[in-house]
Amino acid sequence: MTGPKLNEAPVMRRRPESRSQAVRTPVTSTRAVARYVRISPYKVRQVLDLIRGYDAERAKEILKFCERDAAIVVGKLLDSAIANAEHDHAMVGDELFVSACYADEGPTLKRWRPRARGRATRIRKRTCHITLLVSRLPDRELQERRARRAQGVTGDRRRRRTGGAEAASESRGRPTRRRPEERTAPAATASTSEAEATVDELLTDSEPEASTSESEITVDTVTDETSTSEAATETEEQDTTNNEEESK
Repeated sequence: MTGPKLNEAPVMRRRPESRSQAVRTPVTSTRAVARYVRISPYKVRQVLDLIRGYDAERAKEILKFCERDAAIVVGKLLDSAIANAEHDHAMVGDELFVSACYADEGPTLKRWRPRARGRATRIRKRTCHITLLVSRLPDRELQERRARRAQGVTGDRRRRRTGGAEAASESRGRPTRRRPEERTAPAATASTSEAEATVDELLTDSEPEASTSESEITVDTVTDETSTSEAATETEEQDTTNNEEESK
């Protein structure tokens, strides 16, 4: 990326008339620069796009879990920029955010790779210059964050107090408010006991029915046997009568 960086906040606004009368504008951002990094600027810009505009703490988390090698270099550069802001301009690290970050193309190292038939191809080893600027968050944003943190702390304290009161009342034997799950638990146990009682009744009712069905089956088998024996005797009598007629 060549040319002036429009997202940069310059430290010096106007040229002083003399060196003894140097007038500086209030510092709005602090920078850190890494030069001649042996990574392609295209690869570094993909990592810089992830953290641009985020606060310092969030940017560190993103770089920590980023899987690109350029995230290691950018993370070190972010730590350097925060340290510069704290040391040079007495800023608080928790109140900073990444206001601008960019990677410029550096000199390219030319190397050669031998190929077939006596030829050679060029190897271009890219380098880049990485610049990262951190600035203080606006006062309104800081006030909103402090209010959110205060609300979170008070909420945690209230939860702890209510939890301690419930534990103390239980230890003293005083009745406490039960949760909806605990209220429905007795009803559920009653319904299960009723279901078990009905199952037992059905089992007791089904036993005599089974005995009557067995008796009916035995009676049917006896009647079938008697009918078959009568049919056999009738057939024998007919055979004997037929034999006597033939002999006559």
